[in-house]
Amino acid sequence: ILRLAPDERANALRMAMAGKTTLIIFDNLETLPEEELVRLFQFLSRLPEGNKAIATSRRRRSDVDARAIRLDRLSAKETLQLIEELAKNNHRLAREGEKARRELYEITNGTPLLIKWVCGQLGREGSVLQTIEEACKFIEKTPIGNDPLEYIFGDLLETFTDSEIKVLAALTYFNQPVRNDWVAEMASLTERTTETALEDLVDRSILLASKENNKYFLPPLAAKFIQKKRSGFVEQTGNQLEKRAFALSMQYGSEDDYEGFKKLDLEWQSISAALPLVLKRDNNRVQRMYKSIWQFMHFKGYLDELIWFSEQAEKKALFVNDKENAGWRAYFAGMCYHMRNEPVKVLESADRAEKHWEHISPRLKSIAIRLRGLGFELQKEYSSALAAFTYAYNLQLETNSESKDLCISLNDLGRIEHALGNYSTAERHYYESLRVAKKIDYREGVAEFSSHLASLQIESANFDEAEKLALQAMENAETIGRLEVIAECCIPLASILIYKNQLTEAFSYANRAVEIYTNLRHKDLSTAQKLLTEIEHLAREKEKTK
Repeated sequence: ILRLAPDERANALRMAMAGKTTLIIFDNLETLPEEELVRLFQFLSRLPEGNKAIATSRRRRSDVDARAIRLDRLSAKETLQLIEELAKNNHRLAREGEKARRELYEITNGTPLLIKWVCGQLGREGSVLQTIEEACKFIEKTPIGNDPLEYIFGDLLETFTDSEIKVLAALTYFNQPVRNDWVAEMASLTERTTETALEDLVDRSILLASKENNKYFLPPLAAKFIQKKRSGFVEQTGNQLEKRAFALSMQYGSEDDYEGFKKLDLEWQSISAALPLVLKRDNNRVQRMYKSIWQFMHFKGYLDELIWFSEQAEKKALFVNDKENAGWRAYFAGMCYHMRNEPVKVLESADRAEKHWEHISPRLKSIAIRLRGLGFELQKEYSSALAAFTYAYNLQLETNSESKDLCISLNDLGRIEHALGNYSTAERHYYESLRVAKKIDYREGVAEFSSHLASLQIESANFDEAEKLALQAMENAETIGRLEVIAECCIPLASILIYKNQLTEAFSYANRAVEIYTNLRHKDLSTAQKLLTEIEHLAREKEKTK
């Protein structure tokens, strides 16, 4: 048959198979040009009776009279079994633990060819790669002829419609499953067109889908390949993502717009994905975006992102000599480090803020000094903290009347006097800060300062007054929705309920504080945990006496 002219081979093979029971396998049909595929499918449609054929391809065809069997990605368990089998003849792979093997499953999306390729790099002659992590990073800079992504995805690109390419380009910006409507807006498609493209890509095992909440995910390696091969589409969808995030921030990110914060929280994943793109814009746009969302990010506990965004925006401002905004970015980074109990970084941030604001205004100088006081307080250097807070307070008196800055400074003084055991002085500062906060309708301050006063009253055994203040604090905290303040208000309420022997209710508040502080990685987590442990102990003792 091989000696015959190509046009004559099909009939000769068909005649040779006549009267027999043969299984013939055609592997990797995607490697054939279209005209040869057509001829092959014609041959398969007229196989002699009694014969069977299996054809494998990474392209899906709807014009073939065949029974399609889709081979999905491996499960996590199956992937681990495959790696274990490969490790029997690969000593480098055998040294890798389960954690690295599971990471390989996640990055390859359970694709057997990719898994075998990555593992094969560890044992390949001349390879310097020692670990799975190194091999995965190697994928990003593979030489010509040794690129698994090109092999697995390359020819598929030619089969995607423009709508599918736009959808894939949009998904490259996310590392978690995302909503259909986000993708539609980024790709400038209708939701129906987008949904059709997404479902088609899921059917072809390019995407993962969570059907119950209509979310889709493009695995990391496929995302890198799309970014490399379809950079124009990626840039277009990125522009739409950045514009959308900026518009949402301008609309809902106003300071103290607590209802707007709820909307931003629903959209946070898309806004967060856009932040690196925002930083590529001019300084004015970056700083406007920052001012509109920093308070929301702080309220909802997105501290890792806020620290990163603060420090990047600070560099952006300094590049164009925008000292005032640079100082504010350093200050807010310092406030995040304060929440995380990192005093050295708090003090470093205070130094940067004071340097940026050196020749701007006494008010800004007082705010930088106040940040330094917070760093000293974390280090339990109370005399230094008191000196810094007093200096900041005096500057506030010179430059402000009854303002938010002033009542914050009063609260700082009260907190240090409280820590030093000067209860009457602390109480006076707390009540004055609360009075000013109520007068200027600073609801966040009302919640926080009432909570501090409640804790002080508990230590003085004034439980009735403490309960009144604690309930007032929680009511305001729930209204504004700032997680840190809600957790802070839970502590005095739990303590009051312990005094009233209402341990079930006390447990609920203490447990809520622990959950919030754990998610925030907050400096006061240990305080909440100790209180929860005390309640659990009291509950056990109470049970024994029954």
